[in-house]
Amino acid sequence: MFLEESAPAKINLYLHVTGRRADGYHDLDSLSSFVSIADHLRLEPDAPFSFVVEGPQAPALAHEDPQNNLVVRAALALAALTGNSLRGSLTLIKNLPVASGIGGGSSDAAAVLRLLGRFWGLDPDDPRLAQAAAAQGQDVLLCLKISSVYLTATGTLPGPSLPSASVLLVNPRKPLATPSVYQECRRGTDPFSPLARLVAPPATLDILVEALKQRTNDLYAPACRLMSQIPELVAAIAATPHCLLSRMSGSGATCFGLYRNLQEAQEAATRLRSTHPDWWIEAGEMIGAESFRSF
Repeated sequence: MFLEESAPAKINLYLHVTGRRADGYHDLDSLSSFVSIADHLRLEPDAPFSFVVEGPQAPALAHEDPQNNLVVRAALALAALTGNSLRGSLTLIKNLPVASGIGGGSSDAAAVLRLLGRFWGLDPDDPRLAQAAAAQGQDVLLCLKISSVYLTATGTLPGPSLPSASVLLVNPRKPLATPSVYQECRRGTDPFSPLARLVAPPATLDILVEALKQRTNDLYAPACRLMSQIPELVAAIAATPHCLLSRMSGSGATCFGLYRNLQEAQEAATRLRSTHPDWWIEAGEMIGAESFRSF
């Protein structure tokens, strides 16, 4: 017997840096959504606690102490809050590239909280789940519930319902550390952007795309100063047939394209794999809470 939970990739549909606080951190305005391309967690309960990382991206974590992984830290935090004993063989199947701007580590930590919550019979809205997530960072809390969400200067807000869309994710197989991008942002002269939350939930994909074209990712310029290959990824995605929008996600270096259906996204993936076999390229669909369990 074992339990499984998916940890879907998170993309920033737009990301505005709206200011810088006295402590040096940046205030953000960002709309995030989730994609069916994911890591996976598996728990076999009848064993002493252990944690291993497997899968195609596992070698990138081989130098790290598994006990310091965000998944283990989140699991220990929830066990302490609920008084449960942490047992079982826990395996992370790592499919998403690390340090890639799509929330992989944070989504993994959120996934183990959902998995243990089910195993221990917690209500999905049990505040201890959010407490354990927040203790690991704002991004883990953001990933706890699979739905669109705004990241704000003071926390998170529920995002709007989003239309169906398919997504292409492309990464150059090179890590780009988020702190380095924000450090570059502090050094640069890039202007701050205004708040830009959507006025109303977009009824169609065309409406969403037009709204996103009026917004941007303010971390793109500082990320490109650290990794000059990023514009090539954005341009390559934009040049595929049927691509509606091409943009970098988060702090990079993963970039994404939006398409009307999965077939178009998969055809774009096939085309890019033939010309850039060294890139990590995957196609999937945007998902929300209503479709999360079915992907």
